[in-house]
Amino acid sequence: MAARSIASLSLSFGLVSIPVRLYSATSASESISFNLLAPDGSRVQQQYVSKATGKVIERNEMQKGYEFEKDKFVVFTKDELKALEESPSHIVEILAFLPDRSIDPVYYDKAYFVAPDKRGGKPYCLLKKALLASGRCALASWNWKAKTHMVQVRATDDGLILQQLLWGDAVRSLKDLDIEDAPVTENELQLALKIIEQGEAERYDPEQYENKEKQRVLAAIDVKIEGKQIVTPQEEAAADSGQVIDLMEALRASLARNAKRSPSPGRTKPAAPVSELPAKQRKTVKRAEKAEEPVAAAKTRARR
Repeated sequence: MAARSIASLSLSFGLVSIPVRLYSATSASESISFNLLAPDGSRVQQQYVSKATGKVIERNEMQKGYEFEKDKFVVFTKDELKALEESPSHIVEILAFLPDRSIDPVYYDKAYFVAPDKRGGKPYCLLKKALLASGRCALASWNWKAKTHMVQVRATDDGLILQQLLWGDAVRSLKDLDIEDAPVTENELQLALKIIEQGEAERYDPEQYENKEKQRVLAAIDVKIEGKQIVTPQEEAAADSGQVIDLMEALRASLARNAKRSPSPGRTKPAAPVSELPAKQRKTVKRAEKAEEPVAAAKTRARR
């Protein structure tokens, strides 16, 4: 089925206005969803109930309120909320041109495909080629569904992508987690770099990977449709010895295992053999002397 556009917009590029059409880049129809059913197998419906009276409240009787203190609300009417909405606009205004990878993907929200509309082919191709040649992306402002969004417009060989961005206060900071800066030896770093080299690929190709969870669920659905019972395999619990794990040994074992596997999709050069890796230089790891030392402490050292 042909793709259907969700909006007609105008991409403002300097004094040039590019008529474009917007298409959703993702499809929710590919996901598997389950319905909520009553014990007799019939569908259930959702109802809203007053916590104070237990009475069912119809949707047309509901109000919207903001809780400014515990159980204290300021109520807004529909007209008041309507007045707070942004005026709709079909113009996506480019504000700046940034280095292509300067926006951290953690700010990425929903993505859209952008295609030229009538009489927009030439300026569309001009902007696409200019962005590719300059290694830049565009930062723009877009009013959509009564809200203002910051968006990134980036170019690919196939066309332009409009990436909706999250606002700064919607993204938490890693600094809030107080992550320990543990010391790493040069040999450990070199072994880790070799593991990365073994798995190098030029790009992410989704066709090379299979959604195993989806296939597993679909297979279970087929079993259920046939009237059969699903047999859940017993998971084997990994044995935990509670001993201190040698990081260098784990890295070298990872390299040896990866060397036996088939090459990663898109890899352009063979990985170095394990025999060429740096020689192990370490002192003998001392085992815990006290038998009663908590296992949790041993696990903590293993993660480090």
